[in-house]
Amino acid sequence: MAVEKITMPQLGESVTEGTISRWIVSVGDKVNKYDPLAEVMTDKVNAEIPSSFTGTIKELVAEDGDTLAVGEIICYIETEGGGEADATAEAPKEESAPASASAPAAESKAPSAPSAQEDADAPNKRRYSPAVLRLAQENNVDLEQVKGSGAGGRITRKDIQAVIDSGNIPSADSKPAATQAQASEAPKAASAAPAAPSAPAAASAPKAAQPVNVPVEAGDIEIPVTGVRKAIAANMLRSKHEAPHAWTMIEVDATNLVEYRNSLKGEFKKKEGYNLTFFAFFVKAVAQALKEFPQINSMWAGDKIVQKKDINISIAVATDDALYVPVIRNADEKTIKGIAREITELANKVRAGKLTSAEMQGGTFTVNNTGSFGSVQSQGIINYPQAAILQVESIVKRPVVMDHGMIAVRDMVNLCMSLDHRVLDGLVCGRFLARVKEIIEKMSKENTSIY
Repeated sequence: MAVEKITMPQLGESVTEGTISRWIVSVGDKVNKYDPLAEVMTDKVNAEIPSSFTGTIKELVAEDGDTLAVGEIICYIETEGGGEADATAEAPKEESAPASASAPAAESKAPSAPSAQEDADAPNKRRYSPAVLRLAQENNVDLEQVKGSGAGGRITRKDIQAVIDSGNIPSADSKPAATQAQASEAPKAASAAPAAPSAPAAASAPKAAQPVNVPVEAGDIEIPVTGVRKAIAANMLRSKHEAPHAWTMIEVDATNLVEYRNSLKGEFKKKEGYNLTFFAFFVKAVAQALKEFPQINSMWAGDKIVQKKDINISIAVATDDALYVPVIRNADEKTIKGIAREITELANKVRAGKLTSAEMQGGTFTVNNTGSFGSVQSQGIINYPQAAILQVESIVKRPVVMDHGMIAVRDMVNLCMSLDHRVLDGLVCGRFLARVKEIIEKMSKENTSIY
């Protein structure tokens, strides 16, 4: 029998980690190649991880709720063929901690000498998952002093969390004197060994937020954080952590657009079978302006800025407990009708849980319809690694001073733009917004076709 490893796949460009939301299999289950093993959530999509082999589940390295970097091992599968020696040799090697999440060398390389009976009772005690190592390191927990509740005495993430919640955290300083002496006598070569280089994805991600001790009183409701919410939180944190956000806003007179769209919406719905929304007009205007200001359609790449050729507009679609950003590809080449159709189709897929990973990839600029819930001014967080996001606020009637001091009631809308100041400056963003404003204010029956 041979033992094969299954790792966290990359479920989209710029995706660096995934959260195990639910294991579909258990240890001992027989699986065929391509059978689903687990449900995984990222900041971009929910997906199932398929098996790459036919065999029996030997070990689940990660637990429900664990977040692992792309490429980290999530489980082992025992397959036909190969030798038992190969399986024994491979599994422990892959279980060693990556440098970005490793415990101190004296603990992971040269732990205090256990008794023979302890090794027999807990053969898996020192086989730590990446999630366990990260949590222990972040909270200064000495893994040698934690009793594991997993198979073979393995320490699980829940064991570490229970220790942290108890407030009685065993650190290296709290070891018995004899144990400390043994640890100090460990070969120096082990503690001085250079750490393996960490994966770029794991190194670039911000440190996980520490648990917050919030008092819970009578009548309070505790709502567990779902995997989707954790993934959204991680991506928002990364965006704010890495991208210096700046913000600008412009006021647009959409009176002509409102009159034009309202004159068409009834006939359009009857003919096409879906709504002609204001949002489709705004997406079209943004796509046209991006073609004229390609600097906005860029991404930060460390030592360079990548200006994207295709104009792929990410649109924010909210459900009751999550936010998704499906993509309208080549939006500058589509008609207003075509954009309206895609908005409807993508929104329906999100709410039906049928959105695919491919439909969430490749976005170059995000437009968010915050006006759909009544907002008139907001500051969006950039959809990393894009360079900007535009919030389309509510269209509201306001008195406006016109030419020659006349006052009229007009349909006005605010466009609010957050930008990554590493990539973009206020001047180009101001010109871009002015062009979007010009396009929208000229939209009318006389000069705008929806087909």
